Amino acid sequence: MSIPIVKLSRGIHVMHQFYRIDRLRWSALSESARGEALACLQAVRARYAAASHPRICTYANVGGKADLAFIAYASELAGVGEIHRAFEAAFPVGTLAPVYSYLSVTELPEYVTTEEDMKNTLVHAEKLEPGGEAFEKRMAEMRARQAEYEHYRLYPELPDWEVMAFYPMNKRRQGGDNWYALDFAARKKLMAGHARVGRKFSGRITQLITGSTGIDDWEWGVTLVAHQTDALKEIVYEMRFDEVSARYGEFGPFYVNLRLDPGDLWVHLGL
Repeated sequence: MSIPIVKLSRGIHVMHQFYRIDRLRWSALSESARGEALACLQAVRARYAAASHPRICTYANVGGKADLAFIAYASELAGVGEIHRAFEAAFPVGTLAPVYSYLSVTELPEYVTTEEDMKNTLVHAEKLEPGGEAFEKRMAEMRARQAEYEHYRLYPELPDWEVMAFYPMNKRRQGGDNWYALDFAARKKLMAGHARVGRKFSGRITQLITGSTGIDDWEWGVTLVAHQTDALKEIVYEMRFDEVSARYGEFGPFYVNLRLDPGDLWVHLGL
């Protein structure tokens, strides 16, 4: 069988998957079967361990919505499917029950900084003369910073921080609060303010925003990684006061998880 190669023009595919363990079936397994499952999962983790992709990261869910979770990153659509099946195949048949899944892709925001935006910043905010040495030096610096931002937005390398939170979201499309009825300039201005709030949490929160319009039930998936849960609470709370969230945001279920490699996952879940 020939599997079609399905790639994006830029960016990669991302899958979030959450499961519950069937404790009755798990308890019926022999010690050797449980040990074999752990060894298989460790092998899967080792096989997909690139800095960006292909990659799988494993988690224990906290809060009771699920038991365990993973995020898979791959350039090809079949690649995330392969990681998904490899993860499930590590567990004996019937011991995993899917709870929630989310398929999305990395993308650049529609409101990404342009060359014109950079020039306007230098002229109006930094009072530099176009064509001058100082102007050209700053433009080069801004271009390099923007190129780095775009690369890691499309090919993320999230740090292995202790806490990961995930939730899906939409932009509201109801009556006078229809995000898509706003013109581009208005949406860009609102998103700039939204981004300023997020930047206040630099060093405490790293985020990955993936797009899923036409791919899954929501429009975006938000993945936040942090060292502490209070950072997650604070950023989401503060964002609530920003107009983009307060007026136009709709949010799905929140999943909070501990980042654990397979061996630690086994211990934490009592497997």
